[in-house]
Amino acid sequence: MVKITKRLEISILAGTILGVFCVIGASIRFGSELAPYLVFSLWFNRLLLGVVVGAPWGEVSLPKSLIRGAVLGIIVSFAYYSSTGFSDIVSFLAGIIYGIITEGVVFLATSRPKKSM
Repeated sequence: MVKITKRLEISILAGTILGVFCVIGASIRFGSELAPYLVFSLWFNRLLLGVVVGAPWGEVSLPKSLIRGAVLGIIVSFAYYSSTGFSDIVSFLAGIIYGIITEGVVFLATSRPKKSM
């Protein structure tokens, strides 16, 4: 059974919200030219990014966490980018940024304060 952690909850919520922003941005850029299945797959890609970022990765420093977010953003966003025939570079690059944002939000929300002695 999969345990739903605070990390996973936050990252899925972030992916869902960032997916909405991504869909709005794509709708502005492409207008009615964007097929409904591409709109859904773009949003779903961001949701999936949230799930992947929310996986139980080991605790690392903030800079390493942000790098991990960028790498995960590249990997997950490449799926959508390739499905567009490598034509939507903006959404691909946004996925990298969204991976960084999601990791940063999760890091800040779940990091434990250091105990002072």
